[in-house]
Amino acid sequence: MKIATIVGVRPQFVKASVVSRELRKTHHEVLIHTGQHYDHKMNQVFFEELNIPEPDYFLEIGSGSHGYQTGEMLKKIEEVLIIEQPDLVLTYGDTNSTLAGALAASKLHIKTAHVESGLRSFDKTMPEEINRIVTDHCSDILFCPTENAVNNLKNEGITDNVFLTGDVMADSVIYNKDIAEKQSTILNDLNLESKNYLLATVHRASNTDNPKNLQNIVDAFSKLDDLVVFPVHPRTKKLLKEYNLYDKLASSVKLIEPVGFLDFIKLMNNSKMILTDSGGIQKEAYILKIPCITLRENTEWMETVEDGWNVLVGVDKSRIVNAIDELNPVSKNHDDRFGNGTASKKIILEIDDVFKC
Repeated sequence: MKIATIVGVRPQFVKASVVSRELRKTHHEVLIHTGQHYDHKMNQVFFEELNIPEPDYFLEIGSGSHGYQTGEMLKKIEEVLIIEQPDLVLTYGDTNSTLAGALAASKLHIKTAHVESGLRSFDKTMPEEINRIVTDHCSDILFCPTENAVNNLKNEGITDNVFLTGDVMADSVIYNKDIAEKQSTILNDLNLESKNYLLATVHRASNTDNPKNLQNIVDAFSKLDDLVVFPVHPRTKKLLKEYNLYDKLASSVKLIEPVGFLDFIKLMNNSKMILTDSGGIQKEAYILKIPCITLRENTEWMETVEDGWNVLVGVDKSRIVNAIDELNPVSKNHDDRFGNGTASKKIILEIDDVFKC
């Protein structure tokens, strides 16, 4: 069976790496990279580290407004699908690449499957929330990482071909954690001691595009007593400089360039705590049993909050600072909420069953 996989950003490269490994054992995969992430450290390094096959098509879309980017992807993905005529299109997550892939397949009457279906933040001001909802309602096969995701789809009337598989990111973290600990030299390179620093990431538009929000985050990071290691997303770095905030970060905030996946897993696994506005990193922190402070007022990963390993603080300076002292989930519940590393195998088995392969 021919399966076309759509990827475009760093988390999708990571997820696709584990699914493609299983998929290619029995099926023919056509890998389509939209080019949504095109910086080397956000792109090619992940393909190299995770042994992801070179894309069959690189669409080179690049940056742009949501409408422009999604429209360009839709046109170019459609052209590829008409050439390749796959039996199934596989999409991941909640990006513009995800939405464009699902729409292109649906309009060509090609079956489409969505990995990471059913996630909801219930905040439609987030572009990702719109992408999730539309993609789920376009998809023929829906792979859910959690029970909550299954219930969200049920509440929207989606019950056919819905499968609880666990999360493919758990597969990747579990598979790569020991490899990262052995191979990555990032702690030595940055002169860091394990459990003696906080790790921070900021990239969400609601934070970076709002000067007040970004200033609050900068002020909060600068007030912390702990060393903060801050890999800066290229777009975040640009806006920090544009808002004259780049040089206002305290010396205790260690700004570094984006790092590869293995280095980042090692940084997460050895951190004291993580501060982030990323959805995926909240989940990765939970899997690694690292406390997480989320710089948002909502999350699509409520399991991490319910179990006490994640706290939502928005961009309020005092809430961010206080959370560092107050979050101590050592005695909290911690289950295999996201599966035990077998999600990829389950996804391929369910595809085979639907298509009676």
